[in-house]
Amino acid sequence: MTDVSDLVERVRTALRDVIDPEIGFNIVDIGLVYDIVIEEGGARISMTTTTMGCPATNYLRDGAGEAAQSVAGVGWADVELTYDPPWTPDMMSQAAKDYLEVGR
Repeated sequence: MTDVSDLVERVRTALRDVIDPEIGFNIVDIGLVYDIVIEEGGARISMTTTTMGCPATNYLRDGAGEAAQSVAGVGWADVELTYDPPWTPDMMSQAAKDYLEVGR
């Protein structure tokens, strides 16, 4: 059996291939992915968008699901959108902040 924490990290790595079309950076490093839970052959992903009503919402949700399912050992993905807590630029990784020149 695959170690769950290893599978979570492989899903997180796959989610880095999903690029927010408005920001131009991956959804993990801009802080949109809140949680990844592995259970019974699949992944439950809790994520957000930068704003409610974001025009890229379906693209991002679908992309996250497809990316997660591309990982060996993940047979299904359930992607839940939440706005609690609301996204803020503080949630971005340092790499994303540097790329977007946030805080300069």
